[in-house]
Amino acid sequence: MSTTSSNGLLLTSMSGRHDDMEAGSARTDHSDHEELEHDPDDPFDLDNTKNASAASLRRWRQAALVLNASRRFRYTLDLNKEEHYENRRRMIRAHAQVIRAALLFKLAGEQQIGAFGSSSSTTPATSTGNFDIDLEKLVSMTRNQNMSNLQQLGGVKGVAEKLKSNLEQGIEEDEKEVTDRKNAFGSNTYPKKKGKSFYMFLWEAWQDLTLIILIIAAVTSLALGIKTEGLKEGWLDGGSIAFAVLLVIMVTAVSDYRQSLQFQNLNDEKRNIQLEVMRGGRTVKISIYDVVVGDVIPLRIGDQVPADGVLISGHSLAIDESSMTGESKIVNKDQKSPFLMSGCKVADGVGSMLVTGVGINTEWGLLMASISEDTGEETPLQVRLNGLATFIGIVGLTVALVVLVALLVRYFTGTTQDSNGATQFIKGTTSISDIVDDCVKIFTIAVTIVVVAVPEGLPLAVTLTLAYSMRKMMADKALVRRLSACETMGSATTICSDKTGTLTLNQMTVVETYAGGSKMDVADNPSGLHPKLVALISEGVAQNTTGNIFHPKDGGEVEISGSPTEKAILSWAYKLGMKFDTIRSESAIIHAFPFNSEKKRGGVAVLRGDSEVFIHWKGAAEIVLACCTQFMDSSGTLQPIDNQKEFFRLAIDAMAKNSLRCVAIACRTQELNKVPKEQEDLDKWDLPEDDLTLLAIVGIKDPCRPGVREAVRICTSAGVKVRMVTGDNLQTAKAIALECGILSSDTEAVDPTIIEGKVFRELSEKEREQVAKRITVMGRSSPNDKLLLVQALRKNGDVVAVTGDGTNDAPALHEADIGLSMGISGTEVAKESSDIIILDDNFASVVKVVRWGRSVYANIQKFIQFQLTVNVAALIINVVAAMSSGDVPLKAVQLLWVNLIMDTLGALALATEPPTDHLMHRTPVGRREPLITNIMWRNLLVQSLYQVAVLLVLNFAGLSVLGLKQDSNHAHAVEVKNTMIFNAFVMCQVGKSSPLSSPCSLKSYGLVLIMQVLQIFNEFNARKPDEMNVFSGVTKNPLFIAIVGVTFVLQILIVTFLGEFAHTVPLSWQLWLASIAIGLVSWPLAVVGKLIPVPKTPMSIYFKKPFRKYKASRNA
Repeated sequence: MSTTSSNGLLLTSMSGRHDDMEAGSARTDHSDHEELEHDPDDPFDLDNTKNASAASLRRWRQAALVLNASRRFRYTLDLNKEEHYENRRRMIRAHAQVIRAALLFKLAGEQQIGAFGSSSSTTPATSTGNFDIDLEKLVSMTRNQNMSNLQQLGGVKGVAEKLKSNLEQGIEEDEKEVTDRKNAFGSNTYPKKKGKSFYMFLWEAWQDLTLIILIIAAVTSLALGIKTEGLKEGWLDGGSIAFAVLLVIMVTAVSDYRQSLQFQNLNDEKRNIQLEVMRGGRTVKISIYDVVVGDVIPLRIGDQVPADGVLISGHSLAIDESSMTGESKIVNKDQKSPFLMSGCKVADGVGSMLVTGVGINTEWGLLMASISEDTGEETPLQVRLNGLATFIGIVGLTVALVVLVALLVRYFTGTTQDSNGATQFIKGTTSISDIVDDCVKIFTIAVTIVVVAVPEGLPLAVTLTLAYSMRKMMADKALVRRLSACETMGSATTICSDKTGTLTLNQMTVVETYAGGSKMDVADNPSGLHPKLVALISEGVAQNTTGNIFHPKDGGEVEISGSPTEKAILSWAYKLGMKFDTIRSESAIIHAFPFNSEKKRGGVAVLRGDSEVFIHWKGAAEIVLACCTQFMDSSGTLQPIDNQKEFFRLAIDAMAKNSLRCVAIACRTQELNKVPKEQEDLDKWDLPEDDLTLLAIVGIKDPCRPGVREAVRICTSAGVKVRMVTGDNLQTAKAIALECGILSSDTEAVDPTIIEGKVFRELSEKEREQVAKRITVMGRSSPNDKLLLVQALRKNGDVVAVTGDGTNDAPALHEADIGLSMGISGTEVAKESSDIIILDDNFASVVKVVRWGRSVYANIQKFIQFQLTVNVAALIINVVAAMSSGDVPLKAVQLLWVNLIMDTLGALALATEPPTDHLMHRTPVGRREPLITNIMWRNLLVQSLYQVAVLLVLNFAGLSVLGLKQDSNHAHAVEVKNTMIFNAFVMCQVGKSSPLSSPCSLKSYGLVLIMQVLQIFNEFNARKPDEMNVFSGVTKNPLFIAIVGVTFVLQILIVTFLGEFAHTVPLSWQLWLASIAIGLVSWPLAVVGKLIPVPKTPMSIYFKKPFRKYKASRNA
């Protein structure tokens, strides 16, 4: 195992300038630090875990020094997850009926004993109610995909009638109706596998090897103590250790349990998909859990099929069933193959389905009920911290072994004395039971040093701060799907953002119209247009759309649904006089080509009556215009377009320069005999897209989001380059980029700063890598262009964040270091491929995610600095004391209390610091940036040396310094001195003691308080590694204040009232003033320390050179 990990202790440096250390170090110049390249021999050198291989993940786990594997690896990826999932899937497919019956039996039993009380519970069917079809018949038909049963029931229309549902309008929008269907056919939920109980976390906390050894030692000490000293006095040593271990276990379990609940709540949010259904003729958005049998659900590319069902109608509908069948091929759905399975994804096309099975009546529901969701996942920081913990652990084990040997040698050579000055071991005189008791105490001290030295809580601090950050990020409209993305976002150097809905409001309206060969005075006033032209526009808009217009029965305001672009065009056409329902009833769509982000257009073939076929196209204005050979003028006459084409091009450019999205509407007629007759041929038919007649060009305004310009400015000042990647016209993209501040001026808008997707994709791979660095705006881009840009940027060393909402964006979202999908406009496929879902589709929320990512890294660094200071001081004082006097001032119980402060309470206090504005005033944290920067080394050494100096003075000259040499009771004087060291050490980390009195310990108590105050400042200093004012913002973290306060109170109780139990004695009030005076030195000392310049060259260079030379000589 490598102990020179670039991810662990041996790290890169800071420059000499005072950068804001809250976000880690400034990015280092790679040319200066070639030694920091990837080390293939280092198992912990894993800077990206997103697509890491199972072998590399298994390798670092095997290399880590771990005391409690069940706890340390709790939130890591289950490497056997895929195999387990596949086995369960196969079993359910083969034995679905039996498994369902067993699950229903179990649920019925639980319902009998009142296990169901909340709306989220799984509701099993209780009766068929007023419906004309049996549940079992429905379930059997869908599961077996039995076409003969479907035909016997009268096809999908017959099934809908028996379910009392309307294929066009869905079920009634009535709460009683929904409840009746849930009672008859079950709810669309499944019984979740119960999470770990608190007792399981208690059990896992017990699994720590050193704690088990300490319990054994405590029991042995307890037995020997009672035997030699009697029950009244003999239980103290062993009992105190046992109690301290139990306290550590309890606090650890409580912390872990609360953390698991946070992850559980976030997982519930991830599973709660929102989708559209038809109810009462209107499109409404509901939770996937509220889908019921009989619902009519529109399906679009990228959607998840939310339940089992039967296809009503569809065009080019293709379903990815790999999640259920295990086969990766795409299955086309039509009237010959109409059955749809829950959990599958719509790969292409559009359609609608009738729900016939929900919840545990589907194979997907049975599968979800039988597996536990794996919340575990390695993060880069987690792996690096395991490397650091392993390195520190090895040092700690070595120190513990040295202390053990030293204490045993001194003991058996007769040089160890007790508190009264008497020799502890005299050969031939000391009894066997005394020898065993003394050896157990020595062994206990050595094991306790291991407990303190091995920072088991260090890697777990990552999950703690991530859990905290993820919960807070929900309030900032960001749902984290992958833990690693939370911290990787802090390293992002560029954000490739969509335009529509992310930089803009996604609230679109048609503001300009060109129709009849000229610009309309009012965009939606039909007075100057011929009725024939208006009729064609209306038909094209009404039929070539995935949106809908709903007229409330009470005569209320018309409701328009669909994508923002669809809604804008439908609203415009409605104002022109379009009769949506009438048009849809008088003509029928016989084939459709859904809007395609590659072709930038979509079309439909519409049959009027029995003889006339019209083909309507709608899409990117300049692309549709290129396919047109004529246009319809204001009198309804067809005119050649050649003479007018330049006019229309200039009109499109003028609208684009005004930030308008330009959409053209065109049509053509098609002879009926040229339309395929068979459905199979019709599905393969390519809609003709030549010889089109231009009907209208509309300019759609989508205003920039308020605050987006400021958000872009913040990103730029933080060293994160914002790039716009959009499917819109290059002129529109340029205008929006200038408005948002992505482009600073027109002079900047030159090739290749702004570039078309087509031009970029035609470059060679090398050319793309060169050009990618300079690209700021990419217009008319396809999803594949976005993928190519991401790949080129990553090859250039950028850490890339990408936004996406469409199904075709999935490859780019997967390829990017951080994939950001849109919560409102994003498809389920895009969301599942992403790492973070931006719930409000707002670019400002993306910037907040960057801020939180930097905060995660900064908080971990604060905790490292705090914990290493404790480690260094505790190890040095115990080693020096053991080697010199044969005894250690910090006893086992005291060290366990220190460990509790350091591992659990310290992590809670420092890992939950909220982000500050300073985080966005510096450059991103690089992939190979240090965990321990040179500035942190400086702070750590200054504080550690000061603490060690105070502790050593107390240990060796404490009796003189504290005026205890004249104390007639030598044992009491030693106890006072050791209490001072313990209390000083604890309070140096956390808090301070209170004024208590003891006649013979006047000066000793003061020194206890000295170190108490020192420890207050150590934890406060760790908050701001490179700021003079360590108290700034402390009131924004009440948890930090609470933990310091609780630790302070507990320390008072331990020192004052648990004397024999904790090996302490009460102290006097005079030492309170002295301790404050000396303890205050910690703060100005930190300030002075921060004035010391640090070298630019990383310390890791010096550490690693000897190892690299050694490796090179071996390989030579």
